[in-house]
Amino acid sequence: MPTVSAHVALTLAEHIDAVFGVMGNGNAYFLDALERQTSAEFTAVRHEQGAVVAADAHHRASGRIAAATSTYGAGFTNTLTALAESVQAHIPLVLVVGDEPTSGPRPWDVDQIALASAVGARTYTVGRADAAATTIIAIEHALTYRVPVVLAIPYDVAALEAGPVPPAPAPRIPAPVHPTGEFAEGMLDDIAAALHDAERPFLLAGRGAWLAGAGDALGTLAEVTGALTASTALGRGVFPAAEYDLGVTGGFGAEGAMELVRQADVAIVFGASLNQFTMRFGELFAPGTRVFQVDVAPAATHAHVGGFVRGDARVIAEALVERVRERRPGLPVLRRSARSSEDSGETLRAKRRSPSEEHAPWRESVDLRAARSYEPGEDLAPDGRLDPRSAARRIAELLPEDRVVVSDGGHFIGWANMYWPVSSPDRMMMIGTAFQAIGQGWPSVVGATRARPESTIVLTSGDGGGLMAIADLESAVRASRGHGCAVIWNDAAYGAEVHLYGLKGLAEEPMRIPQVDFAAFAAAVGAEGVVVQTLDDLDRLATWSGESPDERPFLLLDLRISPTVIAPYQQEIIRVNS
Repeated sequence: MPTVSAHVALTLAEHIDAVFGVMGNGNAYFLDALERQTSAEFTAVRHEQGAVVAADAHHRASGRIAAATSTYGAGFTNTLTALAESVQAHIPLVLVVGDEPTSGPRPWDVDQIALASAVGARTYTVGRADAAATTIIAIEHALTYRVPVVLAIPYDVAALEAGPVPPAPAPRIPAPVHPTGEFAEGMLDDIAAALHDAERPFLLAGRGAWLAGAGDALGTLAEVTGALTASTALGRGVFPAAEYDLGVTGGFGAEGAMELVRQADVAIVFGASLNQFTMRFGELFAPGTRVFQVDVAPAATHAHVGGFVRGDARVIAEALVERVRERRPGLPVLRRSARSSEDSGETLRAKRRSPSEEHAPWRESVDLRAARSYEPGEDLAPDGRLDPRSAARRIAELLPEDRVVVSDGGHFIGWANMYWPVSSPDRMMMIGTAFQAIGQGWPSVVGATRARPESTIVLTSGDGGGLMAIADLESAVRASRGHGCAVIWNDAAYGAEVHLYGLKGLAEEPMRIPQVDFAAFAAAVGAEGVVVQTLDDLDRLATWSGESPDERPFLLLDLRISPTVIAPYQQEIIRVNS
């Protein structure tokens, strides 16, 4: 007869096809049932934190909910940092764990419900009679509130026979949030009027807009209003018309592009929380810019927002398109400027329109190519080590176009966002930034690979975070092989701390890391490692990109970069903290 653990595994597998974890006493029966009785794919990682990270990355890359699993006690406590990150980032996943027996805790048990609650995750505990139903409730909770949940199997219940697995209803998926009421309708009219009257309209979209499937509607809204567009770091690629897109806002944004954003007279923000980094610590918009926000949050999330409407980004964008079209019959009428977009000699500032051009949109009168440009950097920095800017530009030229970029946290975090454009938000993920954690890069590769096996998964990580999670280098290599590549920005330091606290005069020795040979680590687990000290050393990436993924190895590039080059976003942080 099926056990309680089998009830959990079989019910979970009806809705989740990817599970990541480490086997232990507390989840042994669950994994046995998962392997023997379901078609769900289990991928082993080497540290329990990596199980949650991989499930998190799987969802970000595919939009499908995944599961993680660990044993009780020490196995569970190892998941907490990653669990906190998933809570902060609003990532739905299910963490199946062993737990103390119903008779009471043993010496090695801890209050797992309290620990999960402390980082913002709810726990559901299964019993002999309700394991299948509780599993469905846990999945539904995760999907409804976009958070991770813990599904606990008490140790003395796990192997009990529970009879045939009962049929369970499918989890209910929440419907899109529609604006309701007189106030919401009035605010939509206000936004449409503002867009109609705007001379320099600007649309900003975040990850929430992508999750809502708002890309096409936002593209149409930009078209009918002639707006420039941009995204947050987690929303890159959401607008379909890249030629009018300024890229990423905030500290990762190109300086010329951010100048244009400050010229906007009306800005509409869709599905973005407007955190301090996106807002450039309050300086993204000029004081005179009218800022409206659209989000599923209950209220506006930044003091600069002058008008707020609660609703699904796609629903609101479609409603605004209709309202703008009603005010401008015959739209779209978009006439291209005769001026070439390749002409980089024009000013970045919007030109005054002549009467014959008064209907030409703002976006046609500015040099977007120049505005989106980043500093090229030098081949080598003055200290003889690689300039990370020039290395990032060269790597962008050599990486396969069909790439998914997963980023660890650290000073290096801006280089991929600035220099490696991706085609959609599910191809650029930053796991750890919501909780300000590092060391979650290697298992991110595992989850992204299982979600997008046809794509090249590219990890960008620092030496600090890379060492912190080094056990799951093996997991990344095993899971992705020729579909995986890692770029380690190796400056022999915790760079963010050196640049912020070293400049304040604090002792730097605790911030330094002895030079580590990551290429040797790669070789130890069956990958190919290349120490990169000059741009010519990146030629191996060029040949690797041209090889068949089924025949090439996992490639790790150990970039010996200069610690003296400070990323622009870090300069903002330094300025604010000075």
